[in-house]
Amino acid sequence: MKAATWTGVNEVSVEDVPEPRILNDHDVILKVGKTTTCGSDLHLLGGYIPFMRAGDVLGHEFMGEVVEVGPGVRERKVGDRVVVNSFIACGHCWYCRQELYSLCDNGNPNPGITEALWGQSPGGCFGYSHAMGGWAGSHAEYVRVPYADVGSFLIPEEVSDLRALFASDAVSTGWMGADLGGTTPGDTVAVWGAGAVGQMAARAAMLLGAADVVVIDRLPERLAQVSEHVGAGTIDYTQTDVLAELRERTGGRGPDVCIEAVGMEAHSPGVHGVYDQVKQQLRLQTDRPSAVREAVLACRKGGSVFVLGVFAAMVDKFPLGALMNKGLTLRSAQVHGQRYMPRILGHMARGELTTEHLATHVLPLDRAPEGYRMFKDKTDGCVRAVFEP
Repeated sequence: MKAATWTGVNEVSVEDVPEPRILNDHDVILKVGKTTTCGSDLHLLGGYIPFMRAGDVLGHEFMGEVVEVGPGVRERKVGDRVVVNSFIACGHCWYCRQELYSLCDNGNPNPGITEALWGQSPGGCFGYSHAMGGWAGSHAEYVRVPYADVGSFLIPEEVSDLRALFASDAVSTGWMGADLGGTTPGDTVAVWGAGAVGQMAARAAMLLGAADVVVIDRLPERLAQVSEHVGAGTIDYTQTDVLAELRERTGGRGPDVCIEAVGMEAHSPGVHGVYDQVKQQLRLQTDRPSAVREAVLACRKGGSVFVLGVFAAMVDKFPLGALMNKGLTLRSAQVHGQRYMPRILGHMARGELTTEHLATHVLPLDRAPEGYRMFKDKTDGCVRAVFEP
């Protein structure tokens, strides 16, 4: 079968790979209908997460049709149209029972790397390096889905393939940030990053009752999507002092909830941006935390900061003093998507949450290298490249 694979730093190829097969009783084989790039894939391409091997199949955000079912599967059958969460969880371990699905003890069959890096291993993720289990990704004609009764969700008839696709990761990740960030009715919420996850974090905050939501970015086409499709306010950080504008919007206090949806390759103007980029390129730090720093400084006293962007290891110049002295709550996680996807699909079915606008470029799978170039370089207004195998 055809699949888009990692072939080296900043290199994606489409090549023939073996078709997946049922290996465990709780597996299904999915014929991929649509799969999309994600900002966190760019960290793999750039070599910032150095646990990829040539030939590894990329992709972790996808939907499709069940074509084969393992003997232990009870909730899925051949012909079901499903969307699959990007993180792999067994549904039975202590963490899954607490609905902390991305921390599953059984989702990552190769925990040694992350145990050495972080002290303990999170769960596994499709197409996200051997540190996260070495699972084959979704940029392929077919994909094996383990623990299918736990991680795959039937798509309501009212929901299109393209809308459902983004429930797999972008919407569920954004929803988690708004929820676990502590959004309550009447809050002011600020979101750093107007990519798919940032936009969906903003929309989730609105659906959770936030009174004022603002998204911070520098790309005009993404900020325009926020205004037109999400209905939140926007700030172009290249045109204004973000901290001053947020204080102005909140009577001097700052936002109640600050959500960072940028990650380890954040851009920042001025000397701080140059400092972070030089240190990262010299491998004196692994991640650029400029958006996290700004979120901590912007947040009101006693407020909450949630980090959604993917980070790998170490950062420099983290404002721990501000975090402690302002009494902030700092949280983060990979996506506990199984916790949120049924509610998300309900909002989608009722037309309260739309995502089609995120798919700015829909391409056949054999154009995956081109799609990744546009997505990485942010050319032609690319917010997400969606592939149809």
